[in-house]
Amino acid sequence: MPSLVRRAGALALTALVIYGVAPAIGEVLGAWPKVANLKPYWLVGMVVAEALSCLCLWELQALSIGTRDLKAVATSQLAGGALGRVVPGGAATAAAAQYNMLNAADVPRSAIATGLAAATVLQIAGLCVLPVLALPAIVFGLRVPETLLETAILGLVLFVAMLGVGLAVARSDDALRWVGRAAVNVSGRLPGDRGLSAGFPNRLVAQRDEVTERLGDRMVRACAAAVGRWMFDLLALMTAVTAVGAHPRFSLVLLAYVGAQLLAQIPVTPGGLGVVEAGLTATLALAGVRGGDAAVATLAYRLVSYWLMLPAGLIAWLVHRRRLAVQAAA
Repeated sequence: MPSLVRRAGALALTALVIYGVAPAIGEVLGAWPKVANLKPYWLVGMVVAEALSCLCLWELQALSIGTRDLKAVATSQLAGGALGRVVPGGAATAAAAQYNMLNAADVPRSAIATGLAAATVLQIAGLCVLPVLALPAIVFGLRVPETLLETAILGLVLFVAMLGVGLAVARSDDALRWVGRAAVNVSGRLPGDRGLSAGFPNRLVAQRDEVTERLGDRMVRACAAAVGRWMFDLLALMTAVTAVGAHPRFSLVLLAYVGAQLLAQIPVTPGGLGVVEAGLTATLALAGVRGGDAAVATLAYRLVSYWLMLPAGLIAWLVHRRRLAVQAAA
């Protein structure tokens, strides 16, 4: 009975949020016909960038788990991620589904649990590093590139910068504790009674030590994969913005992207559906992209980062089932 009440409450909250952002969602969805008018090579560029982002995520998880079975990691992540995108608060469901699929593929249970946890820590760390790049982008006055080649070059520069900053912070106890204290101060100013405890900076260092001990000499490769996971996804958004003919300040687009990723983590609607579209469109408009163009760019980005992942997850699940059937027959 309590479980039924919680589910009903979650569905009611989801409906309430969707109702609240319905006007913004309607405006965004109204831009679908314009997405079809984008040049095909821009859409291909976004798909390639998102595919590379997924490849980096699979590599990160495989390194963290300690397995060479990249096929099992890829199919389980795609299928679990697709499931997490269609149920409210789906992050836990996605993790459970991936755990079960990896276990069925004969990956040791203990390695799965600790490996996925380590990969999650590195992903969060990579996302936290992104806003740091906004400052040099402001200083140098960077804008969103006008061509795919310029976008790729900027992405390479950002990748190197993110990896350098991430490794420097990860290896410095003082830097990690400073980040932890900043998080404690910010959380203490938020409404409610969910502020981080004073011991959070020390826990942050302890988690870093656990991840470092687990990965060993694979740490640099794992950090590079974590950085690439976010960088290629960001490039997909930048490509979408460039495709509509907008060239706002890169720093503002970067902050809009981080904000969208944070919105996607809020377990109110499945995969942040509706909330991310409304929030990203609004922040892109604030960054200087015209309202209509912001809606088109948002839809194009969400097409490759959200909607295409649903059929990909179904295909991955079928491949996984086929693989298990072949193994059982053998």
